[in-house]
Amino acid sequence: MTTQTFSPADPAAGRRWLWGGVFLGLGLGGFFDGIVIHQILQWHHMVSSEYLPNTVRNLQINTFADGLFHAVTYVFTVLGLFLLWSGTRGQHVTWRTSALIGTLLFGWGLFNVVEGLIDHQILGVHHVRPGPYQLAYDLGFLIWGAVMLLVGWGLMQQPAEQPVASSTARER
Repeated sequence: MTTQTFSPADPAAGRRWLWGGVFLGLGLGGFFDGIVIHQILQWHHMVSSEYLPNTVRNLQINTFADGLFHAVTYVFTVLGLFLLWSGTRGQHVTWRTSALIGTLLFGWGLFNVVEGLIDHQILGVHHVRPGPYQLAYDLGFLIWGAVMLLVGWGLMQQPAEQPVASSTARER
C-alpha cells in the first residue's frame, strides 16, 4: 500500500505545485486590486499620481496602464494554473486544502506587499486612495498584505496529512 506524496516521490512536482499556488495568488491579488480598487471604487489607476485622470488624454494613459497591469495579472494566473496542473498531473497525492489556501494567501499577500512598497511608497505612481488619509490607506494595504503573507505561510507549514492508499492500491 504505497501512495505518492509530493515530497518523497517527486520534489520537483511539489515545487511546481507550491509555485503554482503562489503565482495564482499573485494573479488573484492583482485582479482584485485592478477590478475592485481601479474599476469599481475608482480610487486610483496605475499611473494616476503621474497623470491625473482629469483629462481625456490622461484617462486614456491610465486606462492603458491598467490594461497592461491586468495583462500581467492574467499571465500570473495562467502560469499559476499551469504549474498547479503540472505539479499534480499523473500523481496520486494527498494534499491539504489549507496548503492550497496558504499558497493563494501567500501569493496575494506578496502582491500587496510588493505592489504597496514599490508603487505606493518608492515610486509613488499611485496610492490606494489619494487625498485625506492617503498614508493610512497605503499602510492598511501593506498590513493587509503582511497578514495574508503570514497566515498563508503558516497554512503552508502545517504538517501534511498521512498518505492514504489510492483506490487502485486498495483493490490489489
